[in-house]
Amino acid sequence: MEKMRMESVDMIEKNIEKIESLFPHCITETKNIDGSIKKTVNFKVLKQILSNEKLDGDESYEFTWVGKKASIVEANRPIRKTLRPIVEESVDWNNTENLYIEGDNLEVLKLLQESYLERIKMIYIDPPYNTGHDFVYPDSFVMDSDDYNEGTSYLNENGDINYNRTNESSRPRYHSDWCSLIYSRLLLSRNLLSDNGVIFISIDENEVHNMRKMCDEVFGEANFVSQLGWQKVYSPKNQARFFSNDYEFILCYCKDINKFKLGELPRTSKMNARYKNPDNDPRGDWKPGDCVGTGERKNGYYNITGPTGKTFNVPKGKHWVYAPDTMKRLIEENKIWWGKDGNSFPSVKQFLSDVGGRKASSLLLYEDYGHTDMAKKDLIKLFSDFTKVPFDTPKPTKLIKMLVMLGSNENDIILDFFAGSSTTAHSIFELNLENNSHRKFVLVQLPEPLLNNDEASKKGLLTISDVGKERIRRAGIKVKNENPLLASNMDVGFRVFKLDDTNMSDVYYSPNDYSQDLLSRCESNIKVDRSNLDLLFGCLLDWGLPLSLPYISENIDGYTVHNYNNGDLIACFDENISDLVIKYMAKNNPLRVIFRDSSFSNSSSKINVVEIFKALAPDTKVKVI
Repeated sequence: MEKMRMESVDMIEKNIEKIESLFPHCITETKNIDGSIKKTVNFKVLKQILSNEKLDGDESYEFTWVGKKASIVEANRPIRKTLRPIVEESVDWNNTENLYIEGDNLEVLKLLQESYLERIKMIYIDPPYNTGHDFVYPDSFVMDSDDYNEGTSYLNENGDINYNRTNESSRPRYHSDWCSLIYSRLLLSRNLLSDNGVIFISIDENEVHNMRKMCDEVFGEANFVSQLGWQKVYSPKNQARFFSNDYEFILCYCKDINKFKLGELPRTSKMNARYKNPDNDPRGDWKPGDCVGTGERKNGYYNITGPTGKTFNVPKGKHWVYAPDTMKRLIEENKIWWGKDGNSFPSVKQFLSDVGGRKASSLLLYEDYGHTDMAKKDLIKLFSDFTKVPFDTPKPTKLIKMLVMLGSNENDIILDFFAGSSTTAHSIFELNLENNSHRKFVLVQLPEPLLNNDEASKKGLLTISDVGKERIRRAGIKVKNENPLLASNMDVGFRVFKLDDTNMSDVYYSPNDYSQDLLSRCESNIKVDRSNLDLLFGCLLDWGLPLSLPYISENIDGYTVHNYNNGDLIACFDENISDLVIKYMAKNNPLRVIFRDSSFSNSSSKINVVEIFKALAPDTKVKVI
């Protein structure tokens, strides 16, 4: 509920509004002394608009907003967080290579910087569109103070994230909040792309211009591939005020235009219908192609003789597209067609087996790639036991499948850090089935609460991330049930991780804070609620290993030893580890070994471990936490 203003009208604010109505491009955002944001007039631009002569002053081409520098700083700022494995919410934990991560994607992207550096072939994101009704969570680095929260309503009265907050266009920070949200995440995501990687971004007309400017900066203007138009509805909206906005956009940028190769789509039956085999050629169906080109060319004018002895040549102003030697070889290989009677003007056989896939069009029609209503109905079928589907704006799997086909190969990893209802995971399952491929996914989603859906809450779906995980489970079951033979060995599982504070205790206290109880609690630098699995995967992130690889946990002499990916890392987090266990670990000759600091009773025990590894596994890197 808004409060009474209890003061006179701010005439300066009113005058700025009048100028904005006449010259909107002269209005910008700036900070007050107290850090709050206000609209203001760019007087240099206004003066130039009102002058018929060029005014003095430096010019530069740039795209900026309030908070841009801070968003760059934030993208580079380290955090003390970790990803905790949640085995009980996962599917086929021990065998799957897919990941679902619940948490703020900005922090998750930071944690993945080592483990997935340049390992992601394709990124697809469907971020908030900034329509004025979206939840756009402005990152606290933009204004780290009470004034920040007063101005944005980011936190509620309990200090928790206010998920009811929307980014209305009337807010002074309307564009700045959204740009800051996107920019820092794009910066971090680029690091994860392989050199031949690509990113697809769904966006609508509200911010597509700003998204392109940010992508030009982050990925480079030279690495812009295309701006696709997806027909999201099957009929125009007659209630639209002006135009019926029937399209959304999908921006495509690559990491390096010289190394990126766009995939191709399967050919349609209509396209293949043009290929026949009238002479029963054992090489299969073909269609006739032209042997003649426009214009005269050296060695392009000569006689050739058909099977009946009839001679052919090109008319003046034309030329044979093949040199005499090449034409002779094509005739000998039965690749020239003379017609059924052998007397027709020659054409070259173009075999269907030599033709690749088809190039994708930048115009994506709903007949080919689905529309929003189809996507909603597909979700309703998947959640058939719900009277109200627990997600409002899914994308069609046909659309995402097409993008994944174009942007990745059969064993690649696809990242989606605005996962929503997990359409990306569902699409990858379907594509892997259709193409017998083994693409993997990494999905990230903020645990944003579901609003106004009591039915979903009663069934345990409290957040959008709960919906996403449940959709993946149901999609996997559906694929397996409908294709029991083809999908028998398909990976339809996923490992669940949740963003949390570091596994390490805060051991930094001032001298006045120490007490006997505190000293006893400081004996271990690990938080008491953290499991061995928490520690193992925390070490993987720190050491830059992927989170999807297999591992085994063995009992050796009463101690638990974890062997990750057959020796990439071996860890034991028990205390007072015996020499027998240490020698067992060393004899495996692992690349890396991890212990707890408290695994050893004194310094001489640590020295003993170092000596054992020097003798048995001199190339192994040994660390403690």
